[in-house]
Amino acid sequence: MKKKGSVALIALCVVGAIVVLLVGLFIGQHNAIVGLEETVSTRLADVKVQLERRADLIPNLVETVKGYMSHEEKIINDITTAREKMLGANTVEEMSEANNQLSTALHNLNVVVENYPDLKASQNFISLQDELAGTENRISTARRDYNDAVKAYNTKIKTIPASIVAGMMGKEEKAYFEVSDPSKEEVPEVKF
Repeated sequence: MKKKGSVALIALCVVGAIVVLLVGLFIGQHNAIVGLEETVSTRLADVKVQLERRADLIPNLVETVKGYMSHEEKIINDITTAREKMLGANTVEEMSEANNQLSTALHNLNVVVENYPDLKASQNFISLQDELAGTENRISTARRDYNDAVKAYNTKIKTIPASIVAGMMGKEEKAYFEVSDPSKEEVPEVKF
């Protein structure tokens, strides 16, 4: 009788150890996924801050340019529209699309500015261009950091055993912040 009791106790201990191990594994994977998701959210906030910083510089740029380029109204309107879209963007996809539109509009502005030597020499314009260039670098860095965080998160929720836990938590892949190269867009036609 004693032997049956010992075997039952050992079996119960083994089952208990397995349950504790599985619960520990679940908790560890859960916490890792939550941590990565928070990193993604933080990095997205960083991208948004830099995009808003650039959007805040746009009104000054537009005002400076208006005085020199009164007949280039389409470019100024494109920049203003893209800025408004940027400020109204809520999702990664909307921010990415608005960023691409604003980048294209700014690229088109830079192409047209070549025809205005007085504007290119304006200290105010040069200062704004420098600030925008610095902001573009910050945006690029923030976007890269965000995409790295998304890659780590997406990889984690796709690998076993985290994929099981992620499925139980209802976690889905996060979207990358995609950007198009405005220099590959069609160059605007300038007519006088």
